[in-house]
Amino acid sequence: MEPEKREKIPKNRSLSFDLDTINESGMKNIGIRKQSSASDIRKRKRKMSKEEINDLKKEIDVDEHKISMEELCARYQTSLENGLTETQAKVMLEKNGPNALTPPKQTPEIVKFLKQMTSGFSLLLWLGSLFSFIAFIILWSQDKNAPYDSIWLGVALAVVVIITGCFQYYQEAKSGKIMDSFKKMIPQAAVVKRDGQEKTIPAEELVQGDYVFVRIGDRIPADIRIVKSDAFKVDNSSLTGEAEPQARSPEFTHDNPLETKNIAFFSTYAVEGNCQGIVIRTGDNTAMGRIANLASGIDQNETHLAAEIRHFVHIVTFVAFGFGILFFIIMMALGYPIINAIVFLIGVVVSNVPEGLIACVTISLALTAKRMAKKNCLVKHLEAVEALGSVGIICSDKTGTLTMNRMTVAHMWFGNQIIEVRPDNIETSHVVFNRAYEDDFDSPYARKASVAPYDFANSSDWRKLVRCAILCNKAEFKSDEENLAKDVWHRECVGDASESALLQYTEAIYGNVLNFRSANRKLCEVPFNSTNKFQLSIHQTSVTGEKGLLMVMKGAPERILEKCDKILIDNQTLDMTDSWRAAFNKAYETLGGMGERVLGFCDLRLDSTYTPDYPFDSEKLNFPTKNLRFLGFFSLIDPPKPSVPEAIFKCRTAGIKVFMVTGDHPITAKAIAKSVGIINHDTKEDIAKRLNIPVERVNQKDVKACVVSGSQLTEMTDQDLDKVIREHQEIVFARTSPQQKLIIVEACQRTKVLVGVTGDGVNDSPAMKKADIGISMGITGSDVSKQVADMVLLDDNFATIVTGVEEGRLIFDNISKIVSFTFTKNMSELTPFILYVLADVPLALGTITILCVDLGTDILPSLSLAYERPERGIMSRPPRDPVKDKMTNGKMVSFCYGQIGLCEASGGFFGFFVCLAECGFWPSRAVGVRNYWDSMEINDFKDSYGQEWTYEQRKRLERSAQTCFFVGIVLTQMANVIISKTKRVSIFKHGIRNMHMNVAIVATIGLACFLSYTPKLNEALGLYPIYFLWWLPGIPFAIFLFAYVEIKKLACKFLPGSWYDQELNW
Repeated sequence: MEPEKREKIPKNRSLSFDLDTINESGMKNIGIRKQSSASDIRKRKRKMSKEEINDLKKEIDVDEHKISMEELCARYQTSLENGLTETQAKVMLEKNGPNALTPPKQTPEIVKFLKQMTSGFSLLLWLGSLFSFIAFIILWSQDKNAPYDSIWLGVALAVVVIITGCFQYYQEAKSGKIMDSFKKMIPQAAVVKRDGQEKTIPAEELVQGDYVFVRIGDRIPADIRIVKSDAFKVDNSSLTGEAEPQARSPEFTHDNPLETKNIAFFSTYAVEGNCQGIVIRTGDNTAMGRIANLASGIDQNETHLAAEIRHFVHIVTFVAFGFGILFFIIMMALGYPIINAIVFLIGVVVSNVPEGLIACVTISLALTAKRMAKKNCLVKHLEAVEALGSVGIICSDKTGTLTMNRMTVAHMWFGNQIIEVRPDNIETSHVVFNRAYEDDFDSPYARKASVAPYDFANSSDWRKLVRCAILCNKAEFKSDEENLAKDVWHRECVGDASESALLQYTEAIYGNVLNFRSANRKLCEVPFNSTNKFQLSIHQTSVTGEKGLLMVMKGAPERILEKCDKILIDNQTLDMTDSWRAAFNKAYETLGGMGERVLGFCDLRLDSTYTPDYPFDSEKLNFPTKNLRFLGFFSLIDPPKPSVPEAIFKCRTAGIKVFMVTGDHPITAKAIAKSVGIINHDTKEDIAKRLNIPVERVNQKDVKACVVSGSQLTEMTDQDLDKVIREHQEIVFARTSPQQKLIIVEACQRTKVLVGVTGDGVNDSPAMKKADIGISMGITGSDVSKQVADMVLLDDNFATIVTGVEEGRLIFDNISKIVSFTFTKNMSELTPFILYVLADVPLALGTITILCVDLGTDILPSLSLAYERPERGIMSRPPRDPVKDKMTNGKMVSFCYGQIGLCEASGGFFGFFVCLAECGFWPSRAVGVRNYWDSMEINDFKDSYGQEWTYEQRKRLERSAQTCFFVGIVLTQMANVIISKTKRVSIFKHGIRNMHMNVAIVATIGLACFLSYTPKLNEALGLYPIYFLWWLPGIPFAIFLFAYVEIKKLACKFLPGSWYDQELNW
């Protein structure tokens, strides 16, 4: 980010120096980015432009970690002895604002509520409601006795929109605000040195140049440059994704500020030691502040389901107005008054609006979300349920998502052999040992049948190595009873992650480690530090036959090896020769190449000079620290979760690419990726090594996997990154920053597939916000990641995503079935109006009766489709193309209107005309009589037999005939819901085990009876009690529907890919 100009401080301000003029030219010469002022930040928070968002995506560009301490102090006008003065701090605070994250402008709740009421399908329903009121006003202006059907229809549409809108608003309101979660990460107070005095101040009052003190357990109050440190380590997992605590010291070790050891970042935890430092960034300008701004400033993409609904609204609108305008023209051509033509146009448009669909879709999503919650997948946004089923790429974090987020002993090396160590079952404390050979490291953690078990019971080498690991270890189990009652592998520990892993391992295999330590009293200890790179302790041992005090040491393997001139092999102490060093290096490189952290161990029996009363000095080291005996080493790693490999395999089967995007080291990331199946092929470097050729000579067509580091990403253009994603099936992005994770997600989205992002840290939040669906871990996930996410995995299990994918695909299939089922009856509701105009027959279906279908008899069958189980092969088909594979398309309209809809309409009209015929009006007599039929003045209208009918008698007969039409629709819709269970698989194979549907069918027929036969209610709804025989005309059409669709499915099965298959399946 380019530096922003600071305003000049007014000359009349009482200051002993001009902060902006000092070193201004020097700062310009080195190109340092100056901290934004408070006014600039507030301006940005009001509205973040695209340029500002792109600016935040850039990597942190600072040089405070490179320059000398003298230059740093001069830049911020501070001193190591006295810190800032109170006057300086006050000026800086007024200019740059408090050390806090500025909240973005919030959308008013009323605006959010109105958006729910007017978005997507709701707008179409509002339009239908408005047209209904307009139609009534037109009719009422001509006839004060006009029926109120249009009014009830308009009210019903409005009520449906309001109820579903309130429900959706409630669901969205439950998700919290992103910035609130970031605020929880801000420390409340900080210890600073001002005017030479230590004092505690609110963390918000920190300014650049403040000299701060940080102790174990503190949150870092701002981005600071380390001045002094004492075994200081920080937990950077929320920022970089690294599971292992990172050492921090005054040394400059890397050009990248996120990698160097002399910078500690705002809101990360101090887990060990203490430090002193100078504040270099505060508030929104810190690394964490940039992430917060990026996460809150990114606009979320329209959900896939919202786009589908918008597409459906366009189709419905086109069909409705298409039919309306067509018949408006026909009526005008037939000589109807223009007012009547307009009213008819409105009626046709409203009849094409599926009033109950929005409620069915919303409730179906809620039911699926509830079902997923039982499977440990909490859905925060209902529309995200479907999006997960459509993802084509999942960008997964490593730490805590694919791995257990705890260091575990993976291998040991002693006696010139590598031993694999793993819990046979994570729920038990049994440990399995295997003798591992070099050939077995091609596939880490995939044990081969040839590997022989190791008999460690009588191994003296192993016992001495474990003794050293127990004694040279400060980690302890938390002492509360609840923690100690847990399995060893799940107990919480106090101490370094590596030492905690060793403690768990030794407790599991040896037992009662604390008693063993008590029996071997510690006399002296030298803690680990970044200079010595070792830790040692001296003990008075209780082992019989071994005289003298025992010194044990662990640390970096190469440093430990330097201090040893002996090695323990088969219980014999041998000289450390070059051959033993070569064997050590080979094993070290093998395990280190797998991404494992290696710790070396050695010991020494002190001579009689050193007694328990000897004055050991841990600073001057007045005892031997060389010529020790090398015992071996442990290698540790954050292991993959047992269920992840199978989940990755299922994702591949479903056509989903899984990319690892992590802040961890490329070697570690690649090892884990291979172990879980993200990488199954050789990278370009692997191929070059196997063929013994230069990397440049490797044929790019043979490369299917690659590992891309953050430094390589920095050098890539968007086109380069797009090419990498396009040409490789298996990708690991390692050592990535939060900004780079966001760029990776955007590149994946440019491939025109839906992208899901999993993560648990703050560093994942911008990418999760940008993704089509963000998935957070529920146990290890930070508050920020949970707030940004669309879904939360309550069990932190990547395998739960596979369940979510299946549920997502299922709900999309089921919603499309609901849409098809609901859309079909529109034709049977439209045709009565068409014949009413074109054939002059009595109206076969009233407006209120349409509501009985849309908001009554169709609701339960529609909802029952949400419970339909998946068809065969749902997880073996590729993800849908969001551009081509739409939920609604021309084929669906043709199928619903031209095939199933016409059949249902035929069934309804058959019942309608049977009723009229049995009462004396043959079809020939019912045609062309509408004007006479509806005239209140004609009370002697004759039927086919010459019988005279009054107006009241005709309307009673019309209600009976309309009830027959209504019953015909209900019966054929029951057949329709059964055939909607599957799109390709026969019902006879799929089965009818959906009890919700079976009950819904019975309940719907019961509801139709209730509406038809209940006195007063049937009159209000325009229905009339009918004979049982008049229920039968619709049954043959229902049977025909079922047989027709089953034959179609059979034909498509035997003629896959044919014209028939392509045209009749959508």
